[in-house]
Amino acid sequence: MCEHQPFCPSAEAPDHDAAKLVAYHPEQGWGLLCNGVIIFDDTGELLPDGGASPAHRATVGHVVV
Repeated sequence: MCEHQPFCPSAEAPDHDAAKLVAYHPEQGWGLLCNGVIIFDDTGELLPDGGASPAHRATVGHVVV
């Protein structure tokens, strides 16, 4: 799918979310990357093969006072 130089990572690559954004719908909370991955504002992802990645936000540790 990608026509960028250098090519963006494929949807199967570990760094697939580094691909270029080709469509963005902030009012709906999602964007399409050039490798076919759909990313969501909550950091979840839908892969072109129908698989999904759950949200992977960094967790914040608890502070003990």
